[in-house]
Amino acid sequence: MDHNILSRERIYKGHAFNVEKLQVKLPDGRNKAYDLVDHNDSVTIIPVDENNDIWFVRQYRVGSEKTLLELPAGVMDEGEEPEECAKREIREEIGMAAAKFIHLISFYLAPGYCNEMNHVFVASELSKSPLDSDEDEFLEPVKFHKDKIKEIIKSGQLIDSKSIAALYAATQIFS
Repeated sequence: MDHNILSRERIYKGHAFNVEKLQVKLPDGRNKAYDLVDHNDSVTIIPVDENNDIWFVRQYRVGSEKTLLELPAGVMDEGEEPEECAKREIREEIGMAAAKFIHLISFYLAPGYCNEMNHVFVASELSKSPLDSDEDEFLEPVKFHKDKIKEIIKSGQLIDSKSIAALYAATQIFS
Protein backbone atom coordinates (compact mmCIF):
# COMPACT_ATOMS: atom_id res chain seq x y z
CA MET A 1 0.00 0.00 0.00
CA ASP A 2 1.55 3.23 -1.12
CA HIS A 3 0.63 6.37 0.74
CA ASN A 4 2.56 9.42 -0.44
CA ILE A 5 2.76 12.65 1.50
CA LEU A 6 2.23 15.38 -1.07
CA SER A 7 2.57 18.37 1.24
CA ARG A 8 2.74 19.41 4.87
CA GLU A 9 1.87 22.74 6.42
CA ARG A 10 2.40 23.73 10.05
CA ILE A 11 -0.90 25.07 11.32
CA TYR A 12 0.02 25.38 15.00
CA LYS A 13 3.32 25.87 16.81
CA GLY A 14 3.20 25.15 20.52
CA HIS A 15 5.50 24.66 23.47
CA ALA A 16 5.16 20.88 23.65
CA PHE A 17 4.21 20.01 20.08
CA ASN A 18 3.27 21.36 16.66
CA VAL A 19 0.33 20.43 14.48
CA GLU A 20 0.74 19.90 10.74
CA LYS A 21 -1.86 19.50 7.99
CA LEU A 22 -0.71 16.75 5.60
CA GLN A 23 -2.05 16.11 2.12
CA VAL A 24 -1.65 12.40 1.43
CA LYS A 25 -2.16 10.52 -1.83
CA LEU A 26 -3.97 7.26 -1.05
CA PRO A 27 -3.31 3.94 -2.82
CA ASP A 28 -6.48 4.38 -4.91
CA GLY A 29 -5.27 7.76 -6.20
CA ARG A 30 -7.47 10.00 -4.06
CA ASN A 31 -6.00 12.76 -1.88
CA LYS A 32 -6.89 13.08 1.79
CA ALA A 33 -6.02 15.67 4.45
CA TYR A 34 -4.67 14.47 7.81
CA ASP A 35 -3.77 16.33 10.99
CA LEU A 36 -0.45 15.25 12.52
CA VAL A 37 0.79 16.07 16.00
CA ASP A 38 4.54 16.62 15.50
CA HIS A 39 6.19 15.75 18.81
CA ASN A 40 9.79 15.02 19.78
CA ASP A 41 10.53 11.42 20.69
CA SER A 42 10.50 10.44 24.36
CA VAL A 43 11.79 7.91 26.88
CA THR A 44 10.30 5.84 29.66
CA ILE A 45 12.55 4.44 32.37
CA ILE A 46 12.00 1.43 34.63
CA PRO A 47 14.32 2.18 37.58
CA VAL A 48 15.01 -0.94 39.66
CA ASP A 49 16.93 -0.68 42.92
CA GLU A 50 18.92 -3.29 44.85
CA ASN A 51 15.74 -4.40 46.72
CA ASN A 52 13.88 -5.09 43.46
CA ASP A 53 11.73 -2.03 44.04
CA ILE A 54 10.58 -0.19 40.91
CA TRP A 55 10.50 3.59 41.16
CA PHE A 56 7.54 5.62 39.89
CA VAL A 57 6.39 9.22 40.12
CA ARG A 58 3.02 10.70 40.87
CA GLN A 59 2.31 13.81 38.84
CA TYR A 60 -0.60 15.86 37.61
CA ARG A 61 -1.44 15.35 33.94
CA VAL A 62 -3.58 17.91 32.16
CA GLY A 63 -4.97 15.36 29.66
CA SER A 64 -6.52 13.25 32.42
CA GLU A 65 -7.11 16.21 34.74
CA LYS A 66 -5.76 14.17 37.65
CA THR A 67 -2.58 13.02 39.32
CA LEU A 68 -1.32 9.77 37.78
CA LEU A 69 1.15 7.13 38.82
CA GLU A 70 3.75 6.72 36.08
CA LEU A 71 7.24 5.47 35.44
CA PRO A 72 9.78 8.28 35.09
CA ALA A 73 9.66 9.60 31.52
CA GLY A 74 10.41 12.63 29.45
CA VAL A 75 10.80 14.23 26.07
CA MET A 76 14.10 14.16 24.21
CA ASP A 77 15.76 17.50 23.51
CA GLU A 78 16.60 18.29 19.88
CA GLY A 79 19.62 16.16 18.88
CA GLU A 80 19.61 14.19 22.15
CA GLU A 81 20.01 10.41 21.98
CA PRO A 82 17.45 8.24 23.81
CA GLU A 83 19.87 6.87 26.42
CA GLU A 84 21.23 10.33 27.20
CA CYS A 85 17.67 11.55 27.72
CA ALA A 86 16.94 8.58 30.00
CA LYS A 87 20.05 9.37 32.07
CA ARG A 88 18.91 12.99 32.49
CA GLU A 89 15.24 12.23 33.15
CA ILE A 90 15.84 9.64 35.87
CA ARG A 91 17.94 12.19 37.77
CA GLU A 92 15.35 14.96 37.30
CA GLU A 93 12.35 12.84 38.22
CA ILE A 94 13.50 10.53 41.05
CA GLY A 95 16.85 12.05 41.99
CA MET A 96 18.80 8.92 41.08
CA ALA A 97 21.46 8.07 38.55
CA ALA A 98 21.85 4.58 37.13
CA ALA A 99 25.13 2.86 36.31
CA LYS A 100 23.41 0.45 33.92
CA PHE A 101 20.81 1.05 31.19
CA ILE A 102 19.25 -1.63 29.00
CA HIS A 103 17.13 -0.61 26.01
CA LEU A 104 14.04 -2.82 25.91
CA ILE A 105 11.75 -1.61 23.17
CA SER A 106 10.65 1.41 21.16
CA PHE A 107 7.06 2.07 20.10
CA TYR A 108 4.77 4.79 18.79
CA LEU A 109 2.48 6.22 21.45
CA ALA A 110 -0.43 7.18 19.17
CA PRO A 111 0.50 6.53 15.51
CA GLY A 112 -2.94 7.40 14.18
CA TYR A 113 -2.24 11.10 14.68
CA CYS A 114 1.21 11.57 16.30
CA ASN A 115 4.80 10.82 15.25
CA GLU A 116 6.25 10.48 18.79
CA MET A 117 8.36 7.36 19.34
CA ASN A 118 8.90 6.25 22.95
CA HIS A 119 12.11 4.42 23.91
CA VAL A 120 11.97 2.20 27.03
CA PHE A 121 14.97 1.51 29.27
CA VAL A 122 15.55 -0.52 32.41
CA ALA A 123 17.88 1.37 34.74
CA SER A 124 19.72 -0.37 37.57
CA GLU A 125 22.58 0.12 40.02
CA LEU A 126 20.92 3.29 41.28
CA SER A 127 22.63 5.97 43.35
CA LYS A 128 21.53 9.39 44.60
CA SER A 129 22.31 12.10 42.03
CA PRO A 130 19.48 14.62 41.75
CA LEU A 131 19.02 17.24 39.06
CA ASP A 132 16.44 20.02 39.27
CA SER A 133 13.02 19.07 37.90
CA ASP A 134 11.41 21.11 35.16
CA GLU A 135 9.82 24.28 36.57
CA ASP A 136 6.28 23.02 35.93
CA GLU A 137 6.80 19.53 37.36
CA PHE A 138 5.70 18.72 40.89
CA LEU A 139 6.74 15.10 41.27
CA GLU A 140 6.34 12.65 44.11
CA PRO A 141 8.70 9.65 43.73
CA VAL A 142 7.26 6.37 45.04
CA LYS A 143 8.45 2.78 44.81
CA PHE A 144 6.79 -0.61 44.79
CA HIS A 145 8.31 -4.06 44.97
CA LYS A 146 8.34 -5.76 41.57
CA ASP A 147 5.99 -8.45 42.89
CA LYS A 148 3.27 -5.80 43.44
CA ILE A 149 3.24 -4.45 39.86
CA LYS A 150 0.51 -6.74 38.47
CA GLU A 151 -1.70 -5.88 41.44
CA ILE A 152 -1.14 -2.14 40.93
CA ILE A 153 -2.17 -2.44 37.27
CA LYS A 154 -5.19 -4.69 37.96
CA SER A 155 -6.43 -2.40 40.75
CA GLY A 156 -6.45 0.63 38.44
CA GLN A 157 -3.76 2.51 40.36
CA LEU A 158 -1.57 2.49 37.23
CA ILE A 159 -3.50 3.64 34.15
CA ASP A 160 -0.71 5.31 32.16
CA SER A 161 -0.38 3.40 28.89
CA LYS A 162 3.35 3.96 28.30
CA SER A 163 4.12 2.71 31.82
CA ILE A 164 1.95 -0.38 31.38
CA ALA A 165 3.51 -1.13 27.97
CA ALA A 166 7.03 -0.65 29.36
CA LEU A 167 6.37 -2.97 32.30
CA TYR A 168 4.80 -5.55 30.00
CA ALA A 169 7.94 -5.42 27.80
CA ALA A 170 10.03 -6.04 30.93
CA THR A 171 8.06 -9.05 32.21
CA GLN A 172 10.76 -11.54 31.22
CA ILE A 173 13.35 -9.55 33.16
CA PHE A 174 11.23 -9.49 36.33
CA SER A 175 9.85 -13.04 36.18
